[in-house]
Amino acid sequence: MACRVGVIGAGTVGGGVIELLSSNADVIADKAGVQVSLHHVAELRQELLKDLDLDGVKVSADANALLADPEVDVVCELIGGVEPAKAFILKALNAHKHVVTANKMLLAKHGAELNEAAAKNGVELRFEAAVAGTIPIIKTLRESLASNHIHAVYGILNGTCNYILTQMTRKGLEFDVALKQAQEKGFAETPPDLDIEGWDTAHKCQILTSLCHSTRVDLGDIYVEGITRVSRLDVKYAQEMEYQIKLLAIIRKVDGEIEARVHPTLVPEAHLLTSVRNEFNAIYVESDMAGSTLYYGRGAGKYPTASAVVSDIVDIAQRTGGPVTLPFRYTHNVAVRDIGLLEGRYYLRFTTEDHPGVLGRICTILGKHGVSIASLIQKEEDETTDAHVVLMTHETVESSVMAAKSEIDALDCIIEPTHVLRVL
Repeated sequence: MACRVGVIGAGTVGGGVIELLSSNADVIADKAGVQVSLHHVAELRQELLKDLDLDGVKVSADANALLADPEVDVVCELIGGVEPAKAFILKALNAHKHVVTANKMLLAKHGAELNEAAAKNGVELRFEAAVAGTIPIIKTLRESLASNHIHAVYGILNGTCNYILTQMTRKGLEFDVALKQAQEKGFAETPPDLDIEGWDTAHKCQILTSLCHSTRVDLGDIYVEGITRVSRLDVKYAQEMEYQIKLLAIIRKVDGEIEARVHPTLVPEAHLLTSVRNEFNAIYVESDMAGSTLYYGRGAGKYPTASAVVSDIVDIAQRTGGPVTLPFRYTHNVAVRDIGLLEGRYYLRFTTEDHPGVLGRICTILGKHGVSIASLIQKEEDETTDAHVVLMTHETVESSVMAAKSEIDALDCIIEPTHVLRVL
């Protein structure tokens, strides 16, 4: 079967897809038994095309020319953002063209609408590259684990944050220094807010939650906390307690509801996720029949992401009729659990004046709210009169921890807001 591809956007990922289709068409034909050819490229910034091999390929400065091309079978939307990407995808779907995208923000915000358009027109909308780059987690959940109930997913889904936290852990860097290093190496955008504030991970968490539990998930219902408040001290104290700090997307089924949350998490040193370093991603899945499985690889980058895009194109080219694979199947209506109901262990770091009785006041308030202490570290800071009290709680409820934190932060001996981290 022959499949003719149109690519909208020749930036980092789009350029990688163009190169891959141009240079590896014979590899695709040999391994997949289909002929995939680059037919049309649309790019507003024509200067991006000067170093690409586009001999025999139609080139447009307007995506609408590509969308109107009757010879394009599959449209790849690789410009990112919400608009005009959403309009382009809807136009392609309504023209009965299959679509491949890497646009996690668009899917997280408007996935239900795009899903409806794909179903209405009987065409494919695929997005393997939208979550964790080259790691085939979408295909795994849809196919390899299709017979399993998914109990939990723990994902390191943002290479920028993982690189920063790795450098803070292994080299003792402060957050700002590690961020600057990530930007210099091209692992972080400028500005880096979507990454370091946790929203890039949240978009991917929303997609995975919908896939795991066949339910619509509102992005606004996902608890999101970035890594900007994680300090070198937190990393050091976590190591003393035999933990590493990772930004995780966590998806769990609890009491008929779904936990869907993104936040820095203390992960035990013995856990497989602590070996995932720098810009790499990993997804740890717990299911009823397959047990625990780990998926690891590069979560971003030109060629890894392009490889995931082309894998979707190949899947579409291999179709031999029958019903399309819907992007999402909303067969259930499951609520996202409020973060205040979360039960677990917590790391608390208090910055206090170095006065007698401070620890006693903190412990009294914790006890009042039913928060039990499992272990404690108390240290003075060099060259200051400040002290740090760091403790790990026993299993408790989030709302109780936050109520105690609020009361403790109001004490006159507390110098800065208490830092709270959840424990895996």
